[in-house]
Amino acid sequence: MSIEVGRVSGELEVIEAPDEVLGEDFVRDVFYIAINCGKMLLESGAETYRIEDTMLRIASNYGIGNAQVFVTPTVIIFSLNDYALTQTLRIEERSNNLEKVMVVNELSRRISDGLPLKQAIKEMEKIHNTRFFPLWLLVLSGGVIGIMFLLLFDGVAKDIPAAFIGGAGGVFLMEGIQRYTRVQFFTEFFAALYIATVAVILVNLDYGLMLDTIIIASVMPLVPGVLITNAIREMIRGHLMAGIMKGAEAGLTAIAIGAGVGLVFMLA
Repeated sequence: MSIEVGRVSGELEVIEAPDEVLGEDFVRDVFYIAINCGKMLLESGAETYRIEDTMLRIASNYGIGNAQVFVTPTVIIFSLNDYALTQTLRIEERSNNLEKVMVVNELSRRISDGLPLKQAIKEMEKIHNTRFFPLWLLVLSGGVIGIMFLLLFDGVAKDIPAAFIGGAGGVFLMEGIQRYTRVQFFTEFFAALYIATVAVILVNLDYGLMLDTIIIASVMPLVPGVLITNAIREMIRGHLMAGIMKGAEAGLTAIAIGAGVGLVFMLA
């Protein structure tokens, strides 16, 4: 009787000596730009596989091999194994800033095209210090999104002011609460509570007509659409831990929005 022994896929890791041509300061600068680009991407809502690929490409393009990176929605672990450099970075705050993701990706492409290291560091620090979206623009966008979804859901023209007030006020309240607490559940709960309360008051005062449509349209800026999409993409790419964590976060957001709106209907 013969017994088949399963083969282990992959190859053994090779430990090579560091390239003596690369000085310690140069290696640390590469480490600095790679881990901070990864941090900005994660804080801006990028997918974990995009972050890992970007950091590895930065290290490789500056001549450093045998780099390893592990990213979850809250932690980055980055190592340059040949140079005994390892750092674990915890991410406390995250948001959806796709423009910042795009700018960091563009910097990564320029590095691939041969951007000098010192200039890349200056560009990276400039991106970090740039505020892409001021508060007034976020609030205005929340109101406009509320109007657009109201029209998409076949709302009436009379409800446009209510949808704008609800959407804009919800975003303003959420951004304001985030200055005092990092618990995302509470920010979304109170924002949804405000939106439902305003909608009920305006409809009762005859400044609105279709209560359900106003509420649904106004809470759309709070709905984690990007997070849900990223969770599915992470699962498809095989990043099961990140996909499950992002899916759970999206589920908690949905519960918070539903609880805030439901409480108003219970008390009304």
